[in-house]
Amino acid sequence: MVFLPRLAAVLATLVISTLPLHAAPVQSPHVTTELVAETRTIEAGRPFWVGLRMSMEEHWHTYWVNPGDSGMATTLIWTLPEGFSAGPIQWPVPKKLPTPGLMTYGFEGDILLMVEITPPATMPVGAAVRLAAKAEWLICKEACIPGEAEHTLEILAGAGPAQPDPERAPLFAEARRQLPVAGGTAWPAEFSEQGEELVLSLGVPAGVVVPAEIYFFALSEMVVEPSAPQTARVQGDRLILRLPRWKIEPQSPTVLEGVLVAPGGFPPALPGRAVQIAARRAESGGVVNSSAAAVAPTEVGAAARAGLSSFPLAAIFAFLGGLILNLMPCVFPVLGIKILGFVQQAGADRRKVTMHGWVFTAGVLASFWVLAGALILLNPEGSREQGWGYQFQIPGFVFGAAIFFLVFALNLSGLFEVGASAVGVGSKLQARSGYGGSFFTGVLATVVSTPCSAPMLAPAIGLAVTLPAAQSLALFSLVGLGLSTPYLVLSAFPSLVRMLPRPGAWMETFKQLMAFPLYGTAAYMLWVLAGQVDEGGLLMAMFGLLLVAMAGWAYGRFVQQGRSAGGKGMGLALALAAVVGGLLVGWPRAPRPDAIAWETWSPARVEQLRAEGRTVYVDFTARWCATCQTNKKLVFSSEDVRRAFRDRRIAALKADWTNKDPEITRALAAFGRSAVPFNLIYAPGTAEPTILPEVLTPGIVLDALADAGRAPR
Repeated sequence: MVFLPRLAAVLATLVISTLPLHAAPVQSPHVTTELVAETRTIEAGRPFWVGLRMSMEEHWHTYWVNPGDSGMATTLIWTLPEGFSAGPIQWPVPKKLPTPGLMTYGFEGDILLMVEITPPATMPVGAAVRLAAKAEWLICKEACIPGEAEHTLEILAGAGPAQPDPERAPLFAEARRQLPVAGGTAWPAEFSEQGEELVLSLGVPAGVVVPAEIYFFALSEMVVEPSAPQTARVQGDRLILRLPRWKIEPQSPTVLEGVLVAPGGFPPALPGRAVQIAARRAESGGVVNSSAAAVAPTEVGAAARAGLSSFPLAAIFAFLGGLILNLMPCVFPVLGIKILGFVQQAGADRRKVTMHGWVFTAGVLASFWVLAGALILLNPEGSREQGWGYQFQIPGFVFGAAIFFLVFALNLSGLFEVGASAVGVGSKLQARSGYGGSFFTGVLATVVSTPCSAPMLAPAIGLAVTLPAAQSLALFSLVGLGLSTPYLVLSAFPSLVRMLPRPGAWMETFKQLMAFPLYGTAAYMLWVLAGQVDEGGLLMAMFGLLLVAMAGWAYGRFVQQGRSAGGKGMGLALALAAVVGGLLVGWPRAPRPDAIAWETWSPARVEQLRAEGRTVYVDFTARWCATCQTNKKLVFSSEDVRRAFRDRRIAALKADWTNKDPEITRALAAFGRSAVPFNLIYAPGTAEPTILPEVLTPGIVLDALADAGRAPR
């Protein structure tokens, strides 16, 4: 009688394998979705495949796992019986979906997103297994609409091997043809970071022909810039791709994963049109390039350091690099100032002119010795991580440099006068001030040269920061001598100085003209600072510079040009107060550990957070909106407000309208608004958000958050 249960199980399997077990499709705006299975029955312990089928209307699209410049990947949230597990989505090869100025990755038409489901080792035969998945997506044409749907699918446990579904199995077979082929060891890959590019080097399998048109889809966001062109070339048995890095806050992956796509495939040896690539970071820090012009600066430095096996050759490179620094744009403002100084000295005796040259050289050398000493102290072991220009990684130094160049430029513009007259050298005091000016100009030349690089300088400095202290100091001294040599030659040979024009009224015009390169240098310092602080910190830095400029005006107007002692005293007090105020207002500050973490606003993100039961604060803002900036300064710097956001796990979203954004414009119009600031609070369990007034205070925001916390759930 033992055979009866087995016979019943077999008969049950035969019956249920003929039953239609398809779940009903779900119609959503512009897309129909359906959860389907490849088989009619499943076997205990044997993985099987299901998939989300998406049928999109013409010209509408959804997104790949990396959506590119914008968009949101489709997600599946599973609810499975005990003992079942779901794998990741198997993504088909995406399409490039260009829009003006952007590149997105996604799908059009019909697609099937397959997922492997693993059942437990034992299941009762004939039991109906219920699979449930919540699908979320973003579907776009000109506008983007977030969508979601709940799907369920019942599939039966059979007594033997799974029975294919003759209607659905072809869909899965076609979907597998749309998947990339695993590259594995057949496509050995490595990558390196070279400036603003990632260089991907791939070993090409024998017999594979690399077509002219290929494209690399990075698997992770914020690694490769989607809208920038990629370049590729075959070098021997390797394929070299240069991939522009993500522009804003680029990520530095340990493994660069993605899909290499050739629209026509890789004939004749490789089936399919795409290969899954996983490239590890190259240990050597670079890849071989056949063209010297294509080698990135980091490669040049590495190669040159490898070639500088002898210290004498490194010394030559150091001297020549310092000499060429005089032609770099960052040193040009000082070059003009020093030439002006030599013109002033042209009528003086030879000894005085020569002394100015030596004092200038001393200023350069002293500055380079200080820089070398700092590097030695910071990295005493000889394998120093700090490098040429490292001080420009310190926001405080950058802000101080911006102040310095601004003050110097205001002085040249005539707002106030410091030191010797622009038309001659006179008294003993002025002469001493002149020597001090030459020394200080040497210091300035060193400071402004550090963010520059010149041919042969980078490899020499790269070697210097890895050598013992004595040799490192010698190389830095040679760079300084190279930088100061042109001025030393002019001072040592007065006949050359006499060839320069004589002092005259033209000098005042030339002096004022030389202020503009310094204004440009101050602007460059602000640009550097913009990459180190947030937008609020940058705004405060600009206000700080404004106060410093006001101090220069007060000093020149009331102290130097004032007639009464009382007026000069008041002017000096005003100048000092403005300088102190500028430093207090503009000095870069480290971000507070409890600062509010703002996310980028999107309708999909709002809905996702609300579905999680979170309170959501949305700030529609713009950098050109003064009221918006005032609200930020007064409200979001408040300790009480920050504590409320942190303790209540309030999600903060920022809709930045600084540039035109149709999605934000539509969102504002939906609330009858056409301007910012506009602040909303979505409370859990409420259909409509709370709208806050335009001008905010900490009390207004705290009261609104308290009301949101009492909202019904």
